[in-house]
Amino acid sequence: MTVLSKGMPVLKHILCTIALLLLLGPTLSNAHVADDFIMPEEEKPIAVPPSSTSTPSSVTPSTAPKSSSSSASPGKTWTDPTTGMEFVFVPGGCYQMGSNDGERDEKPVHEVCVDGFWMGKYEVTQAEWQRVMGFNPSTFKGDRNPVEKVSWNDAQSFIKKLNGKGNGTFRLPSEAEWEYAARSGGKNEKYAGGNDVDRVAWYDGKNGSTHPVGTKASNSLGLYDMSGNVSEWCQDWYNDSAYSNHSRKNPIYGVRGSERVYRGGGWYYSPWLLRSANRKRNDPGFTSCGLGFRLLRTN
Repeated sequence: MTVLSKGMPVLKHILCTIALLLLLGPTLSNAHVADDFIMPEEEKPIAVPPSSTSTPSSVTPSTAPKSSSSSASPGKTWTDPTTGMEFVFVPGGCYQMGSNDGERDEKPVHEVCVDGFWMGKYEVTQAEWQRVMGFNPSTFKGDRNPVEKVSWNDAQSFIKKLNGKGNGTFRLPSEAEWEYAARSGGKNEKYAGGNDVDRVAWYDGKNGSTHPVGTKASNSLGLYDMSGNVSEWCQDWYNDSAYSNHSRKNPIYGVRGSERVYRGGGWYYSPWLLRSANRKRNDPGFTSCGLGFRLLRTN
């Protein structure tokens, strides 16, 4: 069979392209918003507000690892012994969340404060997913490529199994935590690592696929690919007026809705959609060859 980049069969590439066209077709309020393909509603778990000590109700609490956030210093790293997944400690702080120059749902800009946490240095890779789940759903194969074609619900299954290993408590980041980490601790950065999109992100369909994680520059916290490569699921339910209802401390939008949030933008996105403040959403059962996730460790 004739193959394209990374040995992917032509049929898979065609199917992926069709899915992207469906995803990028509808719009919310203007031409910039491109992620509104709504899948049928299904039963969804209730979101649990994150904190530095709590665990989501949908997972089994696990024994805390030897390295805890209470004694960690900025930039300290920790490696999960089960998957080899690396985490970077992000010290807590306050910042101005949102953008006055972006979409309607990025407003109002408001002060948010988050506790310190451990953020995945990279997006979850296919090798890491395989070690936990025993299969690889991705379209673009490669051990160091981010896992994709995983829904929000799939991510929860991965987290439940990983938490059961006893090496820590993991979950998806909240929107507030994700944006704070992407912006290098809440700095005024357009993209995750600065204002030069080519330096930090894979985007606009470069080479027609995802890329191995960590091959672009990191932000100043040492986190890679938070702009581009694959979009990343967050814990929050989506609401276009969530920012008017956020608490100041560790906010998460937990009112049950029909869609979950994802951030960061994928390999086929335009730079506008890769901005750190940009918000995207879809049904928690939705999958795409440009959609994955990274994990946060709470203890």
